[in-house]
Amino acid sequence: MKTIFIGAKIRNEPDYSKVAELVNEKIPEKKLAICYSNQFVEIARKLPEFLKEKEVLQKTQVLGCSNPNFKQGVEAIIIIGEGKFHSVSLAYETGLPTYILEYGKIEKISEKDVKKMEEKEKGMYLKYLNSKKVGVLVTNKPGQQRLKSAINYVRKTKEKGNKKAYMFIANDLNVSEFENFQIDTWVNTACPRMDLTDGNILNLEKLNNLEKKD
Repeated sequence: MKTIFIGAKIRNEPDYSKVAELVNEKIPEKKLAICYSNQFVEIARKLPEFLKEKEVLQKTQVLGCSNPNFKQGVEAIIIIGEGKFHSVSLAYETGLPTYILEYGKIEKISEKDVKKMEEKEKGMYLKYLNSKKVGVLVTNKPGQQRLKSAINYVRKTKEKGNKKAYMFIANDLNVSEFENFQIDTWVNTACPRMDLTDGNILNLEKLNNLEKKD
């Protein structure tokens, strides 16, 4: 069965001159990356023309399941969108000043928000280290399915012998169902930001990075 994706765009575009003034006023960094969700693609495309005092090095669409890489030289990130779902995670993952442009206002993601996420991840990692039973989440959705990574993790865990890993494969992963299984910690191989929504999930990529640091 073929799948057709139809983009949904906002109906009203902002006054770009006013937005540019706001960017110049609120964002001291000069070299920027612009991130956007699909409905704001037109704004992301046109805004750089009005940012005469800034240099836009990169424009990148962000999804809940994307993990974008930023070019060397980027000093700050502007996210055009709604809510802090992407913003806080990108600020934490990149260490760059991150701003969200929403409804004609610019808000900088605070160090407090970033620190909270960092502490949450450390706490989850400590819980993982003391876990005996690990559930490995795998989705069969296109673009999110990382079955090979999940199999490799289960194989390595079995070789180490200090934990038992069980794979859970589904089209939709419902965190409310997790309590039905006697699992100490969940390792997520699907959407890399699912761990932001639940304190019992640790993303596999982040887990690998934390283990390298140790």
